[in-house]
Amino acid sequence: MTNTRAHNEIIHSRHPAWIRARMPGLADFAYTQQILRNSQLHTVCEEAQCPNRSECYAHKTATFMILGNVCTRRCAFCAVPQAIPASLPDPDEPERLADAVEQLGLRHVVITSVDRDDLPDQGAAHYVRCVEAILRRRPGTRVELLIPDFRGDEKALRTILSAPIAVLGHNIETVPRLYPVARRGARYDRSLLLLARAKEIRPEVLTKSGVMLGLGEHDFEVEVVLSDLRDASVDIVTLGQYLQPTPNQLPVRRYLTPAEFEHWRQRALAFGFGWVEAGPLVRSSYHAWQQVEGLSQSGRHKLRAGNDDPETP
Repeated sequence: MTNTRAHNEIIHSRHPAWIRARMPGLADFAYTQQILRNSQLHTVCEEAQCPNRSECYAHKTATFMILGNVCTRRCAFCAVPQAIPASLPDPDEPERLADAVEQLGLRHVVITSVDRDDLPDQGAAHYVRCVEAILRRRPGTRVELLIPDFRGDEKALRTILSAPIAVLGHNIETVPRLYPVARRGARYDRSLLLLARAKEIRPEVLTKSGVMLGLGEHDFEVEVVLSDLRDASVDIVTLGQYLQPTPNQLPVRRYLTPAEFEHWRQRALAFGFGWVEAGPLVRSSYHAWQQVEGLSQSGRHKLRAGNDDPETP
């Protein structure tokens, strides 16, 4: 048994009773996993050791991670390998991604990436090629992008927003005080500005951000973050429990109870977000298709693509 595996088993045994991922339907889980492996695609589900991987794979969906599996940033909460990538973006990746989306029959696709600060456009054009490849195969698909901060490069952001996407996400991750510890290389104000500028450039695109709790933040700091995100006109916010993926990442400072997450859900709704997903196992792309469908059904946003079944990814 590796040290990491032993650590994970110990940590999981110490989790509160409410930190329990759902078990999948094994046939659909295996089907999704086989398609991803055959297509030689990375997912944040596996690379970042997401606790919801089994549930999402069983729904025949995943959060695709493009531009490789090596990140140029050194965020202290993330399990993705960190170094200078040895290769340029794979020109065949967009078509392999589109093929997997077609095989899985997805109507809502979430694409994210590692940071690629080594590239002149930080990978923005590759994102667009991936979106275009998917929509050539499945014109009715809604595409959601979860992007890095692009070091504040507005040209890269405009490149991203030139693609026919439905949702643009960028995670604020934590409170400003913890950025030097948890999110080295990023800046809180830069991330807020990216979200605000995205809404200014394309007001019809839903914007979204995620916050991890349990890293040592104070309640008043979370309130400030929620206020700042609404001031940036963010439509959707997700709040989830930070879980230490390996011994190399930051430890969990506190486990919030389901009741506390419900408190934060209600507080976020009071700030005026169109949709709030909050819970111990919530991640930014968790039930992503339902978030957009929920906004549509509430009358706060008009769907432009995809189907109308909130249970279908």
